[in-house]
Amino acid sequence: MKILVCISQVPDTSTKIVLKDNNTAVNTQGTTWIINPYDEWYALIRALELKESGVATDIHLVTVGKADTEPVIRKALALGGDQAVRIDADSNDPYETASYIAEYAKSNGYDLVLCGKESIDYNNGTVGVMLAELLDMDYIGFATNIQVEGTTATVKREIEGGEETDTVSLPVVISCQKGVAEARIPNMRGIMAARTRPLNVVTPTAVTPVAAILSYEMPPAKAGIKMVSPDNMDELVQLLHTEAKVI
Repeated sequence: MKILVCISQVPDTSTKIVLKDNNTAVNTQGTTWIINPYDEWYALIRALELKESGVATDIHLVTVGKADTEPVIRKALALGGDQAVRIDADSNDPYETASYIAEYAKSNGYDLVLCGKESIDYNNGTVGVMLAELLDMDYIGFATNIQVEGTTATVKREIEGGEETDTVSLPVVISCQKGVAEARIPNMRGIMAARTRPLNVVTPTAVTPVAAILSYEMPPAKAGIKMVSPDNMDELVQLLHTEAKVI
């Protein structure tokens, strides 16, 4: 069984976001980049577990991005991916991203495509389901457990107010979230080997994006803190009622 894992590059959560060009772009200078946690901790690690258990034979990694994304895809290789491809394009439109990945995946015969439930930068959560449509595969989202036996996957997923368990025939696209696998850290041997592993770079066929970001807006600054003496509960109640408006 061949598994394709979709990897995206996102800013580290500790990065201070600075806007530029009249709030139409993010200043990436000095930004620390990481693998999207949902892609790394859940989708990729579950793929590795399936290979270690003998269910899968090959794990391929794909990312959409320019040359600056190569350290991120190499870290994914260090964790245990067998081979990686970088689709040479720069896009924040989920349809465009899904189209590029689908174009690559169609010619490689994958049985299972895994991705994170969303990226932590744009939080769209739509690439996986678009990819399934473009590949004419079934889709299951928000998976917390994935088991594969033969040509059937059994997937537990979160729904409103509970969980459901689905069975689906391969091939299938599944988006993963917390619970589907346990995070792991690449070892030094894997890190050193990933530095010299070949990285295939693919030039995609042009796709017309369907969405564009017009501008960004920072959240309002947090208000200052008011200190209330523990002996003055009347003042605390008044502030919660008149200012915080929570009671």
